[in-house]
This record gives sequence, structure tokens and C-alpha cells, in this order.
Amino acid sequence: MLKLTRPAAVGLATVSATALGTLLMMPSNAAADKPTSEHRTNHVLLISVDGMHQSDLDWYVANHPNSALAKLTRSGAEYTGAETSNPSDSDPGGTALMTGGNPKSTGIYYDVEYSHNVDEAGAPCTKGKAPTGGDVIYDSPDDALANVNDFVNPANGTFPSFDENGSIYKGPGNVDTNPAAIMNLKNDVTSFNTSTFPVDPATCANILPWDYLADNSIFQVIHAAGLQTAWSDKHAVYLSFNGPGSNGQSIDDFFGPEIDSQAVMPNGKPYPQDDDWAHIDAATKQYDGYKVKAILNEIRGLDHSGTSHVGTPAIFGMNFQALSVAQKIPSDPATLIGPDANGNYTTSAPQPGGYQLVNGELVPGPVVASALDYVDAQLARMVSAIHRKGLDDSTTIIVTAKHGQSPIDPRQLVTIKDGPIVAQINSDWAKTHPGATLIVAGTNDDLWQSYLSDRSQAAADFVKSELMGMTVTGYDVNKNPVPVQHAGLQTIWAGSEAASFFGVATDNGHYPDVFGEVQPGVVYTSPGKKLAEHGGMNIDDRHVLMVVNGPGIEKRVVSTPVETTQVAPTVLSLLGLDPSALSAVKVEGTQTLPGLKERGR
Repeated sequence: MLKLTRPAAVGLATVSATALGTLLMMPSNAAADKPTSEHRTNHVLLISVDGMHQSDLDWYVANHPNSALAKLTRSGAEYTGAETSNPSDSDPGGTALMTGGNPKSTGIYYDVEYSHNVDEAGAPCTKGKAPTGGDVIYDSPDDALANVNDFVNPANGTFPSFDENGSIYKGPGNVDTNPAAIMNLKNDVTSFNTSTFPVDPATCANILPWDYLADNSIFQVIHAAGLQTAWSDKHAVYLSFNGPGSNGQSIDDFFGPEIDSQAVMPNGKPYPQDDDWAHIDAATKQYDGYKVKAILNEIRGLDHSGTSHVGTPAIFGMNFQALSVAQKIPSDPATLIGPDANGNYTTSAPQPGGYQLVNGELVPGPVVASALDYVDAQLARMVSAIHRKGLDDSTTIIVTAKHGQSPIDPRQLVTIKDGPIVAQINSDWAKTHPGATLIVAGTNDDLWQSYLSDRSQAAADFVKSELMGMTVTGYDVNKNPVPVQHAGLQTIWAGSEAASFFGVATDNGHYPDVFGEVQPGVVYTSPGKKLAEHGGMNIDDRHVLMVVNGPGIEKRVVSTPVETTQVAPTVLSLLGLDPSALSAVKVEGTQTLPGLKERGR
């Protein structure tokens, strides 16, 4: 086993064993069976460690028995059979946590998708006319400031701004030279270039992210109950979690600094790697640190900026990105070093990302191990802050993940360029349908999704046949070419099969017309670019950690399969609210997590 040590962290609060142990102490059976005013949940802290598998938790707890993750796990309820939404991309995965629904009811299939029920942004629109179909892109290109010049070399192109709406960085070119100022970010509809959003053919108005969502969210239910709500995430567009009809107002304190913006060190100088926060793991930790600071402020009863007293939210939390980045990038610096006597920073030497074999065992490589250490240290800070605030007996912590990452084993990796595959299918279709483009949209990461101009079963079957009959060239982890049958897919659902797979009517309009599960290890990307990707439906994509620790929760290990959709009704139940207030819970029959007591019900 590779011996891994935790790197020193500058500026992290030291957590005493007493403080950590107090919150994580296992409640007595009496407290678990009969919650009292001293042992009831008034606050739920929800944490998504994006990319974290159950196997990562198992490894970390075994090798770090005194860690915050180990104590949370060993004194709370651990669900070892937890799976994400399907697909497992960030948007459907996060939406599942917040609504209790899968794409069948939420209508959210991916962060970049297509719908036959909308019109394309910017296209002519006539009210009441049948929809023409259009891209549904709720991502960083929709930011109000999506074109800030590269700080190192403007000839390299642009990034979106760290501050999407320009409420902070108002200098020449909106240069984000003081990254710590991001704590003052105000996210609302002004964060968006709404003209890039899909258009509702009934009104010819652009559809805001929260109104595209078909199910209401926990934030709507909790906010309507008169309780404080907050959330921190990687894009402003996750204001979608406000839910339909909310006017973006059900999350009282949303904080979403743009992760696709250019990474800038604490002294305002760009990282020498000249990339965004999501491609330099040392920078990703710095980025996650701003959201951690928001959580610590909220635990203290302040807003995310630390400037206004609003009370500790009933529901609040964040997602961590550091682990997901560490799993994907082949070689990356894990640590930001500094400041030196002159206030300058540098990064550690690049180390291998992903997982590696050590003495025949697959374990986290150095960058992944460092990311796990970082997440654990931040969780310890949160636990300590909860203790100092005196919220030990009223706060439940849920740690899970929007998505996993595939493949874990680098020996399985096969990268394939999907562009030539799509081009070949469209070319073959045009032979009998001159001038027609069949595949008009789709996102292929470690799954396949195609939206078609012709929605007939015959057209969908044509795409399926082409994919199943196609042998393509892929590349292994060492960039060696390998032949791959069936275009890298192992199962394909076409037309009515896809509708049946998702559990929707064939005229639903949102689901991909052709949906495919990749062969284990396949990622549609350029050789050498990534070690893994999220979004797919293989076990590495979906089998994630799930730990619940709080007052009245009995220590237990639950092996019964559960889904991350069950978090939403569980949050409401813990707060004494009705889980059936969520539309997805009623449509899909989503249950609360087993083995937890419902307060006041």
C-alpha cells in the first residue's frame, strides 16, 4: 500500500479532538428512537464531493481512521449501496439531490442538452407555433460576462468572468485580479445573458434555468415554510435549484463563482498553467476554499460574504470540485505554495492524477489522495465551526456526491473522438435523404446521447444500427491505438426504447432520441486529455458515498440499495416538513433514506 501523508495546509483551523468528537458522538438508542428538543434537526448541511465513489470513502476511512470522514461515517448512518441519477452528470445529479427526481420527472438530462419542445435561442419565433427544437444550454457560456480576455496571453482567447455579472470586477476588461473579492458576489438573474437560453414557443420568451426545471425543489418547500436557505455551487446557472415559478427567489443566499473562469492566485496573478479553475488541482482547492468560507460564514449565522446577520440556514451546503478534477487530469500540480516574503506564490511540481496500482492494489494516486485530504480538512473545519456555534445537537450533515467518475482503473481507459462518428452517420443518412442532417445535437462524455431531426422510429433505428456496426479507433491510457467495436457502446436504446428506458412518453420531447451505455472505460474525448469523465451510467459513474450524521441518527451501515434522489425527501423529513410537498416524490414515489426517524411525523 502506498503510504500517503496529508500535506500541511496554510490557514486551516485546527480542530480539537474534543470538538470533533462532540458532534460526531453516536447518540444513545433512546435519543435515536425518541428525538427531544435537545436532539432534533433544525439545520441540514448538505455536501456533494463530486466524483467521490464509495470505494474512495472505504479507502480513506481505512487509511485515515482519525479523519473527519472516518468519524462522520463510523458514528452515523452509512449507505454503502448509494447510486446517483441516470445519467450521472452534474446537472441531473445535482437536481436529483434537490428535487427527489430523476430526468423522467425533472426534465433535466444533462447540463448541455437539447429539447424538441423549445425553439432555438435567437431564432425567429411565432407565439403558439409548433416548436422547432433547440439547444438547452445552461452553462458558463450563458454568463453575462462570458468573454474576458486571457490574462496571460489575450491571443489565446477568452474565459468567462469569475464574477459572472460584473458586480465586483469593474476595471478594464473586468479582470479578476483580486480573487478574494468574489466573496461579495451577488448571483441573480443579472448573472446571465438570458438571450442564450432556449425559447418557450408559447410565449417567445427565453426560459430561465429555474423555470426549465419541471419539479419543485427542497429550497422552495423550506423557503415557503419561513426558513432560511442557502447553496454554493460551481456555476450561476445552478440557480435553477430555486425551482419553477420561484422567480429565482427560494434560495435566500446563493453563491456560485464561475469555475470555468481563469484561475488567479491569491495575489491576483494568473496561475502559470494559464487555465481555468477546473484544470489545475491546486487552483481548484483555492476555488473550493471560497465556497468553504461561505459555509463557515453561514454556520456563524452570517450570509455567504460574512457581512450580514441572517441566521444559520435550515438547509445549506456546497459541492467540492477538487476530487473530480484530480480524477480526470493526467498530470497536475496538487498544491499552491506561498506566499513567500514578497507575497508571491507558485505551484508544486505536476504529479500523476487518477488512480494507480500499488503492490497489485488500485489506490488513489498522489493528486487524488491530496484532494481527499483537502476535502477531509474542510469538513473538519465545518464540524468545528458547528461545535463552536453550539449547533451540535441541531445539525445533521449529509455527505454524498452528484456523480462518480469513470473509469477508476486507468487500464480500462479508451478515448474515442465522437465527431467522426457523428459525421459518418449523418453522411450515410444523407445518401438516401439528400441535404438532411440527422443528428442535430448531443453530448457524448462517457455515454452517448443523440437528438435527431427525424423523430421516427426508423431514423432512431438507423442511428442504432450504424453505431452497432461501426468499428472505430480508440486510444488507451498510453495513447496507443486500439480497435473498438460498436463505436465504443455496449447497449443502445433508440426511439421508443429510449423513452421506455427513462419512463416517459414517446412525445415527451426532452429525452435523447438515441441513448447509449459505453463499454467500461470508454470516454469520448481526445487522446491524453482525460483519465476519466462523469455523466455516464457505468458503476464507476454512479456508485457514490452516502453518509448521514446528526442528532437522533443511530450508527449503522445500510447495504440496501438507495438513490441520491432520496436525499431531498430526507432533508424535508429531518426538518419536520412533508416530503410529499415535492412533486417528484409523488410522481416517482421517492422514499426517505431507510433507518432514519422522521421528526414530528
